[in-house]
Amino acid sequence: MNHFIIEVSIEEVKKEREKSRELRKSRWWQNRLALGICHYCGGSFAPEDLTMDHLVPLSRGGKASRNNVVPACKDCNSRKKYLLPIEWEEYINRSRSSEAVSE
Repeated sequence: MNHFIIEVSIEEVKKEREKSRELRKSRWWQNRLALGICHYCGGSFAPEDLTMDHLVPLSRGGKASRNNVVPACKDCNSRKKYLLPIEWEEYINRSRSSEAVSE
């Protein structure tokens, strides 16, 4: 698959990171964390074990807004890294396929 690449300046990323810090303090985000559900694996976690993940990463042109952030467990967030949703879906599908073959 060809990856979607966009040029994002360091200043833009810094600006969006600052917005993310403010969003983490919001009541809306605290309520999302209180649910304790990882967006990706669906696992239940304590709020302090969830992180803010940008569906479209800031480094790939994503914004720090309610419609671009989800709670994710640290494991899923670490594995997703800078992938776009479609790339993450492909990664998960490949992982599942290789697990099924090895069983």
